[in-house]
Amino acid sequence: MTIGKSPDRENAPSSALPSGTAEQAADAPSIGRVLSVARIDAGLTVDQVSSATRVRVPIVHAIEEDDFGRCGGDFYARGHIRAIAQLVRVDGEALVARYDAAHGGSPASKRPTELIESGPIKVPGRGRPNWTAAMVAAIVAVVGVIGFNLVSGKSGVGTTGSASAPLPSGSGTGSVAPAPTPTVQPPAPAPSAAAIAAAPADKVTVKLVAEKDTSWVSAVDGTGKSLFQNNIEEGQDQTFTDPKQIKLVIGNAGAVHVYVNGKDLGPAGKNGQVVHVTYTPGDPQAG
Repeated sequence: MTIGKSPDRENAPSSALPSGTAEQAADAPSIGRVLSVARIDAGLTVDQVSSATRVRVPIVHAIEEDDFGRCGGDFYARGHIRAIAQLVRVDGEALVARYDAAHGGSPASKRPTELIESGPIKVPGRGRPNWTAAMVAAIVAVVGVIGFNLVSGKSGVGTTGSASAPLPSGSGTGSVAPAPTPTVQPPAPAPSAAAIAAAPADKVTVKLVAEKDTSWVSAVDGTGKSLFQNNIEEGQDQTFTDPKQIKLVIGNAGAVHVYVNGKDLGPAGKNGQVVHVTYTPGDPQAG
């Protein structure tokens, strides 16, 4: 669901309100309304927020409608609020404080700083089989069978198994076939910065390479025009050039390698980190 502009949007704040009187809290926009208005002001869609924060699209919609029941509990609701607020640049801690005031407070020992939905939550149940013990028992059984075959002389010439295992005594003149030499794939060539180095010195040239994972990227030029807003899949790259500056928002900074004006700056940040950086002509300095 996309929230459009409404007549009262000019009166809506772009960040969370500070704590105040009960009357002020009652008149303030809801948590979902604050996040929705800030997202629209940032020019982001719900899908883009979901890709950058790893919070599923239905949950983003539910939070913007102040329905926190789909978050899976207070612990995860607080984490989702913080992640979305960081992306759209509002005060996440103030919003979490409002959430705690409305839902009975927050245990001091629980401070989720990075909550990213990467799959279903596994909750251990009662009476489930001990798969670790079963796996150990199966391995012991297999080793026992192999040992029995070796001792009884059934292995013969060309028996498959560990190349480093010694032949049992009395096994005759049989030999173990040499293990095949594994084929080593040559490493993928590193992205060359030659094309970037050849760019005009009076311009800024930025090349982003997704090396380890997928990341959502937003790129804006010096006039405020959007150059790119989409995912960069693993193995893909994007290059941007402008006379003044390139402003970037990178949703999964650890997955993106950055080259600016012919200089290798390494990864944009840590895995799962959302970064906002700006580059200008000359020696690259992130701002």
